[in-house]
Amino acid sequence: MKSSIEELTQLASRALKRTGASKATAQATAKALVAAEMEGLSGHGLSRVALYAQHLKQGRVDGKAKPKIVKKKGATCLVDAAGGLAFPACALAVKEVVKRARRYGVAFAGVTNSHHFGAAAYHLAPVARAGLIGLAFTNSPSAINAWGGKKAFFGTNPIAAVFPRKGADPIVVDLSLTEVVRGKIMLYAKEGKPIPLGWAVDKDGNPTTDAKAALTGSLSAIGGVKGTALALMVEVLCVALTGAAFSFENDSRREHVFRAARSAGIENARRGGRSAAGRASPTSRGDGA
Repeated sequence: MKSSIEELTQLASRALKRTGASKATAQATAKALVAAEMEGLSGHGLSRVALYAQHLKQGRVDGKAKPKIVKKKGATCLVDAAGGLAFPACALAVKEVVKRARRYGVAFAGVTNSHHFGAAAYHLAPVARAGLIGLAFTNSPSAINAWGGKKAFFGTNPIAAVFPRKGADPIVVDLSLTEVVRGKIMLYAKEGKPIPLGWAVDKDGNPTTDAKAALTGSLSAIGGVKGTALALMVEVLCVALTGAAFSFENDSRREHVFRAARSAGIENARRGGRSAAGRASPTSRGDGA
């Protein structure tokens, strides 16, 4: 028997509430996860409910946290998610960025100290409905090895964009800078399936088809060295604009940044923390890092 969207949302919300999320946070999170599932993005969909619930139980995320604006000036603002699930904080940031863009023509909002924020383009839907162009960037815990390296160094660092159209659905772009998202490899590992060659390398930097080995190794960047360069670009943008941690310093908490204008909205997600100079990544197969 197929479940309706409403039923799935209620089930996910109940699971999150039972493990410590407030009613509002559970509902916002469940709505986002079900939306991703309906788009076929299972890695950011209902498969995340159990993981989020585990993090709530372990205290890795505060289910009762209430996001608030901690800094604001003109077209910019910074939202502190207070260590909570990302979706209420992102909603606040997007609301602010739309409001400020209408006033100033362009706006930027950052979200700091938050948890995983799911599918990037999901947050840009209100930007498109407001008739604005939206851009979203995020860094995340280390997943991509530096070019020629064998150690995970950059996050998957997704990029998303939305472009409104008159009388039609917006154009939406949402991609990770890896050949495949980590969530998909997690699903393969759970089901005991091999992954296609080229998706990832093991902890020694060797190409692998073992999903579990891939999760302890690193993911391959799209386009090889070019994809790695894009990951670096997103990394620097996210860290510089939020003052948060680099991917190699990160865990499942993050920061987000939103920018909007009569044409734009930007978002980044990562965990708050100190900034640090990049470290060299060990090389693989004799290649230069």
